[in-house]
Amino acid sequence: MPEWTSSLVDEISTHLQPHPYWGPRLSTSPPNSTGAIHLAVFVEPFLQFVLEGNKTVESRFSTNRCAPYQSVQAGDVLLLKRSSGPVVAIAEVGQVWFYELDPAAWRIIKSKFGPLLRIEDPEFWRQKSSACFATLMRLERVEAIPPVSCAKRDRRGWVVLDRPTPDEQWFSFAG
Repeated sequence: MPEWTSSLVDEISTHLQPHPYWGPRLSTSPPNSTGAIHLAVFVEPFLQFVLEGNKTVESRFSTNRCAPYQSVQAGDVLLLKRSSGPVVAIAEVGQVWFYELDPAAWRIIKSKFGPLLRIEDPEFWRQKSSACFATLMRLERVEAIPPVSCAKRDRRGWVVLDRPTPDEQWFSFAG
């Protein structure tokens, strides 16, 4: 794991240590849960919609099979980063849907998930029309946190920070 990722996870874990849910969940002692930790970059107004609880499903569209497609699962932890800014929230993935996009999949996504995604501008759908893959995730336990600086400098909108090995029973944040 690159240095910036372990530092980020350590700092957030320290900030949330006293939190009744996230403290135990992110501690190095077994919290009775396994899963990966992801960094998701959000632009406005969608980040604010998530923080307000008005956007309960997050979507990621891509032309290639790249994260989060087939990389995220229910129970994983998401760190929500403001585009060109700090990490400002944490959430848990409640449910995940993966689609190889064809006309039927597009219809399902627009009708079933459109209102939950808070996509109100038809231009969004036009911009995504060349995508081949979609990942949709129900966001649960969304919680704003004190801003934590993030040294990520690339353009990726999604980064898998930590994934436990099959024999691990808890998160390990040691670099």
